Amino acid sequence: MGRVQGKVAIVTGAGSTGDGVGNGKAAAIVYAREGAKVLLVDYRLSAVEETLQIIKKEGGDCSTLQADVSSSADCSNIAKECISRYGRIDILHNNVGIEIPGGLEETTEEAWDKTLSVNLKSMFLLSKSAVPHMLKQGGGAIVNIASINAIRTLPALSVSYAVSKAGVLALTREIAVEYASRHIRANAILPGMMNTPFVISALTEAYGGDIEKMTEYRDSKCPTGKQGESWDIAYLALFLASDEAKYITGANIVVDGAQTCRI
Repeated sequence: MGRVQGKVAIVTGAGSTGDGVGNGKAAAIVYAREGAKVLLVDYRLSAVEETLQIIKKEGGDCSTLQADVSSSADCSNIAKECISRYGRIDILHNNVGIEIPGGLEETTEEAWDKTLSVNLKSMFLLSKSAVPHMLKQGGGAIVNIASINAIRTLPALSVSYAVSKAGVLALTREIAVEYASRHIRANAILPGMMNTPFVISALTEAYGGDIEKMTEYRDSKCPTGKQGESWDIAYLALFLASDEAKYITGANIVVDGAQTCRI
């Protein structure tokens, strides 16, 4: 306990798309369990209410905020609200993402723009809003959730999603280098196949609505025989956000059960 004691974290996408625990919810819960005060940000407050109740029940300190992270005004407000409520920003956990299936010819301009706006521009805008406060207090940590789709094509083709996640790696690298001497760290996590509410919501249609069939197929593609869980991502994020990782910045860390090690 206490690995981020006294720190303040912003977690975007802190609710879940459906039943279960998504990456944002898991991260928020783990940060709170380890002593951080957490601002739970989501486009739908109803989605984040369960996260709030879990943290409160366990004695943690958190509050919610509705926001559209693709909006510059909303991102600026997220940072201002965090400062107003908690006095500082130590951790920015950029988790929001959408996936619209389709290759080059199937992907519409609208789908492309929406995906890049939600998945990549949001991380730029929030980092831009949070970093000045981190500089004033002497440092901070940014954790960006990317995907192995940034470095490898997967069977469920989504060109806009893959490009947006590759952009996350570049954004993370540039922030890490620019602010390394001023004690702001930025790292990216690249999840592989994860059994999360987001995945179920985004991909079930591609399998004719058969969740069991989809799960079996995705499990079979993992060398471990099973997809990962949101907690696998959350505990790595905790480490990267903590002072234990004080010399780790600009890293892209794959969490995929050796999936990308396969030819």
